[in-house]
Amino acid sequence: MFGGNQPILLLKEGTTRERGSDAQKKNIAAAKAIADAVRTTLGPKGMDKMLVDSLGDVVITNDGATILSEIDIEHPAAKMVVEVAESQDDECGDGTTTVVVLSGEFLKHAEDLIEQKVHPSIIAKGFRMAAIRAGEILEESKIEIDIDDVELLKDVAMTAMTGKSIEGNKIELANMVVTAVKQVAEKEDGNFVVDIDNIKVEKKAGASVNRSELINGLILDKERLHPSMPKEVKDAKIALLDSAIEIKNTEMDAEIEITSPDQLQQFLDEEEKSIKDMVDYVVKAGANVLLCQKGIDDLAQHYLAKKGIFAIRRVKKSDMKKLAKATGAKVVTNLKDLTKKDLGKADSVHEKLIADDHMTFIEGADKGKSVSLLLRGGTSHIVDELERAIHDALKVVAVAIEDGAILPGGGATEIELRNKLEDYADTVEGREQLAIRAYASALSIIPRTLAENAGMDGIDILMKLNAAHEKDGKHTHGIEIISGEIIDMIEGKVIEPFRVKNQAIQAATEVANMILRIDDVVASKGGGGGEGGMPPGAGGMPPGMGGMGGMM
Repeated sequence: MFGGNQPILLLKEGTTRERGSDAQKKNIAAAKAIADAVRTTLGPKGMDKMLVDSLGDVVITNDGATILSEIDIEHPAAKMVVEVAESQDDECGDGTTTVVVLSGEFLKHAEDLIEQKVHPSIIAKGFRMAAIRAGEILEESKIEIDIDDVELLKDVAMTAMTGKSIEGNKIELANMVVTAVKQVAEKEDGNFVVDIDNIKVEKKAGASVNRSELINGLILDKERLHPSMPKEVKDAKIALLDSAIEIKNTEMDAEIEITSPDQLQQFLDEEEKSIKDMVDYVVKAGANVLLCQKGIDDLAQHYLAKKGIFAIRRVKKSDMKKLAKATGAKVVTNLKDLTKKDLGKADSVHEKLIADDHMTFIEGADKGKSVSLLLRGGTSHIVDELERAIHDALKVVAVAIEDGAILPGGGATEIELRNKLEDYADTVEGREQLAIRAYASALSIIPRTLAENAGMDGIDILMKLNAAHEKDGKHTHGIEIISGEIIDMIEGKVIEPFRVKNQAIQAATEVANMILRIDDVVASKGGGGGEGGMPPGAGGMPPGMGGMGGMM
């Protein structure tokens, strides 16, 4: 006989399961906790975070992507928010904090609707409808620019760098960034394409930020191999080699039997001749600079020095590609095949002492489609933060040129979206209207946070912004953080690329909807035989912060 109420066990012992509203609440709480962790870093007056790892290494930054990559997060829903921030960074280079703050705020408003008995699927549908309409509004609102609008592009770069510790030098840095991006921009099918990998960034601590410079060519963190080699080569003819200039070892064990001193000398002479022949191939091709991806034998260094050839070994593969693009050289695998046609050209190749390290500068490259930025800073922490700021600036200028479109910053775009989405909600029937209104309201978090991080009253600023947009029709007006006034953001030079805003809003919507639709979390003990249960941070710990002990 079987009992009528016999329980059926589907899951293994040690498996933890959370269902329904419990799962939703904990997932939303985790996402909100991540948003709260980075919210204070938003805007020009955002604060920095100090991140300390288990080895005691310190990172000081207010870059959202860096903060989230350094924090040891274990909650699965929180990890989803981190992933969306990483994708924002990869795609746009900026807006990582914005996308996380928006995700948290969308979910906070969704939670209020869930408590009012609105089904998560209805909320997710409403959010999708709002995001589609938001994309259309942004398309209508965007301001077109082109690659020759240098001043606007500089404003885009400066906006991305505002709030970083190097803000005092942002005008000079913006000049460098825009010049570098314009240099590597290429036209394909009528549109510009920018590969920022063609901009090499080298950093050296030991001098002030204003000593940073743009090099029309490439910098290699390498020195010439031999002191007898020339320190500088004018009108450089550059050979790029990805094989070694040394005697190769046999691929199988081999023994050479030498029975007399003459035979030994003959063997050594043959080795020397083989090395000398290799150097002769470089000389015959007409090269006076040799950049090699592999090793160069000591004897080969001697012969190269005698011929007045500037040589560097173990150049990184990525640098070899940049060198080929910059100088017009072809990377040769077999030295015997090297000809004059394979050589690249540059005005000058010279070695320079930078902060106790010898570096090689290849300037005035023939093709010019690769440039370098040498970043300086008083300490390693400053130069690291400078590198992060420059990465953001390079990327935003690149996407602004590619898309040919910008939007006003300072909360102007979000307020305009909010107002137009509220008008759109009036045209929608059913409960989706509630979700669209909640979505529109959530967008206010950006201007409110910008104000609060600057020590202003967020509510007062929102009221002033609303009055400017609704009553006066000033659609490009936002917060001027220094004075606290509401001004035209285009005139105030607070400008962001269209793609940064659009991607942030669409990505935040996607991750919020994904988390909203989860109503069952099953966590089993892993294959390693560890303890069963929810991932750390999913249960009793503060949500989303599995291992954030190092952050202050």
